[in-house]
Amino acid sequence: MTEIPFKIDVPQESIDLLQQKLALTTFPDELEDADWDYGTPLADVKRLISRWGNGYDWRKHEAALNEEFPQFTRDIEVEEHGTLNMHYVHKKSHVVDAIPLLFVHGWPGSFLEVRKILPLLIQGSPEHPAFHVVALSLPGFGFSEAPKKKGFRIEQYAEVANKLMLSLGYNEYVTQAGDVGYFVTCEMANKYGQKNLKAWHSNFPIAAPPSPFTKPLAFIKAVLGMFTEKELEGLKRIQDYQEKGSGYFKIQSTQPQTLGYSLADSPAGLVGWIYEKLVHASDDYPWEDDEVLTWISIYWFSRAGPAASIRIYCEFTRANLEMAKVQPPTNVPIGHSYFPKEILSFPRSWLAASNLIFESEHESGGHFASHEKPEELVDDLRRMLGKGGPAFGVVSGKTGFA
Repeated sequence: MTEIPFKIDVPQESIDLLQQKLALTTFPDELEDADWDYGTPLADVKRLISRWGNGYDWRKHEAALNEEFPQFTRDIEVEEHGTLNMHYVHKKSHVVDAIPLLFVHGWPGSFLEVRKILPLLIQGSPEHPAFHVVALSLPGFGFSEAPKKKGFRIEQYAEVANKLMLSLGYNEYVTQAGDVGYFVTCEMANKYGQKNLKAWHSNFPIAAPPSPFTKPLAFIKAVLGMFTEKELEGLKRIQDYQEKGSGYFKIQSTQPQTLGYSLADSPAGLVGWIYEKLVHASDDYPWEDDEVLTWISIYWFSRAGPAASIRIYCEFTRANLEMAKVQPPTNVPIGHSYFPKEILSFPRSWLAASNLIFESEHESGGHFASHEKPEELVDDLRRMLGKGGPAFGVVSGKTGFA
């Protein structure tokens, strides 16, 4: 498994084709008072499509990404699925004793989600630890090769991620993830915990409703409605998500190929589909148009095309992986960061576990924590894994301090 340096270099013909499609966009009609009630507003999509075709400079942003991110590709052999060529970012800290950390993105994210926290994580000081950071593009996302056969499930994503870390010489490491990345790192902890994965952190913790047998005290509290004000707000957000915001999940987990034609052929379709998630899942984050377009361009110019990424939902669902029934491992220390506008926010008693060693509540922030609240997320990792923290020294011989 040889590492090959990588630079993003989208063929000019792909950019030219995008420009042609943007110029020929046909927009749907819209109700006069629709606003966000029926989906992404027409005015927003028209503005973004206009900017994408006139003013947005992909080459400028491509150059910036290549400058900021040391990128590589490497072939990873996946059991029963052959070899996949994986794209990843690998940035080492100047601190030799830095802690290896794997960052795993979700959908509709990409390796781009590590952008703001990367320069913070590699910094070391007498007060906080430093990290060697790896951020992979999951199979089918960004510039990683997509699986070719059915049945590429959570176990395979976890296998790829663990093998990547081992190939880089990181036999022991920690992880940080949200969204789909939560499930990948959860499976990694279950399969490779203690031996390889030494601690994991998430800003998207999942919990099953308590039962009299699993968590009797939490069950009694739930039956009696003994929730804090914040927990009630969180439960309301879950209800709103299930009733109004989970349509994408149903489609992507049942018939992804049907949706894929629209995402692969129509820039406007891709903008409408992803922009809605960026706005709804964040906490009033001030998205700039070029910022959004760079985010979406990673999907448009991705190696396998934007349709490949959404199949992850279908494979997870067909493997009977249900979000509220995922059982986190008990053999690896866990840390949680709670952001109030996360799309799923469970009562703390539901999340309680003997190996939950770190929790941090925040006053603002949403689903894209590494992008919306980079300083806060990095501070949580430092406090969890630094001197005096509950997971200090979990990686053998790696404290993060010079």
